[in-house]
Amino acid sequence: MTSCGRYEKGRERYVEKRQNTYQVHFKDQAVTTMVMEGTTLLQAEIDAGLVPDAPCGGQGKCGKCRVFMDGEEVLACQTKIQKDCQVRLLKNEKEKAHILNRGIQRDVPCHPGVLPKEVRRPILAAVDLGTTTIVAYLMDGESGELLCTRSMLNPQREYGADVVMRCSYVLEHGPRDLSGCVREAIDSLLGEAAAAVHRRREEIVKVVMAGNTCMHHLFLEFPVDTLVKAPYVPRVTKAVERKAFDCGFHLWNGASVLWLPNIGGFVGADTTACMLEAEFDRRQELTLLVDIGTNGEMVLGNRDGFTVCSTAAGPAFEGAKITCGMRGSEGAIDHVYLKDGKVEFHVIGGGAPAGICGSGLLDAVYCLLQTGWIREDGYMKEPWHFSKEVFLNQKDVRELQLAKAAIAAGIRLLCRKRGCRVSEIQTLLLAGAFGNYLDPESACGIGLLPETLREKILPVGNAAGAGARLAVLSLEEFRRAEKLAEKAEFLELAAEPDFMDVYVDEMSYAKEDWYGN
Repeated sequence: MTSCGRYEKGRERYVEKRQNTYQVHFKDQAVTTMVMEGTTLLQAEIDAGLVPDAPCGGQGKCGKCRVFMDGEEVLACQTKIQKDCQVRLLKNEKEKAHILNRGIQRDVPCHPGVLPKEVRRPILAAVDLGTTTIVAYLMDGESGELLCTRSMLNPQREYGADVVMRCSYVLEHGPRDLSGCVREAIDSLLGEAAAAVHRRREEIVKVVMAGNTCMHHLFLEFPVDTLVKAPYVPRVTKAVERKAFDCGFHLWNGASVLWLPNIGGFVGADTTACMLEAEFDRRQELTLLVDIGTNGEMVLGNRDGFTVCSTAAGPAFEGAKITCGMRGSEGAIDHVYLKDGKVEFHVIGGGAPAGICGSGLLDAVYCLLQTGWIREDGYMKEPWHFSKEVFLNQKDVRELQLAKAAIAAGIRLLCRKRGCRVSEIQTLLLAGAFGNYLDPESACGIGLLPETLREKILPVGNAAGAGARLAVLSLEEFRRAEKLAEKAEFLELAAEPDFMDVYVDEMSYAKEDWYGN
């Protein structure tokens, strides 16, 4: 850490100013921090506890960390502090982000196992630790009743938007920063949730967690070196149990934290939780589950067997690599449509657009394909402006093209692995926030999802969170999740000899059903 001290909002903590240290005052946040000379402005934000966005991991490529320093607009990650300065942030999505915490929840008897007698009203907790967001659920330990749900953005985003950037940071600097910030965030979230229902955090006796393989390893501080190079093997796949205190959680002194099992590669405990909620071990109909988040995980099969895979598709859908991209928060264009041949759009919260989120990006490209502004090969006549400040350019269209091709190729190779045709799939379950808000017509219209499945699409919300809730409510469900993970057949797409050929084939924005019938 580079900070020498901090003036915190509401309570000033004075620190002796040493030689070669400077004061950075964040005007709109009412926070001041002291940093060493040469510290980047981005690091100063982190030291001040502001949790900035740095999708490119501080490489100066995404432009999303722009701030005003002494009246001049600069990139925080590329600006080194050489004097005392005044800083104003351009935006703060922390409190305005729309985070999906709802999911289709199965009813199960509340049989969580032996609960401590000394806790009169025990509480159970489930946590969905996503790359972008964190959702925590509290349930009554005796009745199973949902007491409270709380969510927040994952503070690890200050180290990069995707899991590869975060793994790279850990390989260079060690795991403490990333594990520490997310453990502290979850502990705070659990405490906030308990207080919201007038309960004590010390009544929480058990926590079950779900997240992708990278989030799992970063939280538990397992080495991530095997995740960033072929054949991308997790260090641990079995379920893991830890003492809550050892994870930095201030709960009942005997509380435990249990992680659902990973499956392989970047298919982690979150996919296991999704499969548990969707009951892949009991489904008769051939089902495809697609979770399009910062990472794209997919499951295809039924009770006779199922195959899982992961694709690196998320940054475009989350807005990280889009010029004017942003999350689904206030000010984001979330839907674009044609009205009397004219392109119209909707902004979350109304007013002028501040950027465009994943669902809006998908709609926009589909609309511009229909008008001929974008060709099926992805060529764009010129940038399309929604306002003076918000627009799509050729780079953005190509980024979506890469992301949609990854998902489409994954589905196609899953079908081949299972020996089925896409027309045989009876249900397409769309999990996650992006899947919940996208327009099926746009998704099928650009070739992201197969046209023949449009009428079979069923959004299931936060299925990973729902699965984690089932696993903490019932020991039987937790053990069922372990069996699901063991039974799943893992398909490493990068190891498929013709993956790149299939991937390139899916680059086209053509609407035809490229899967065949």
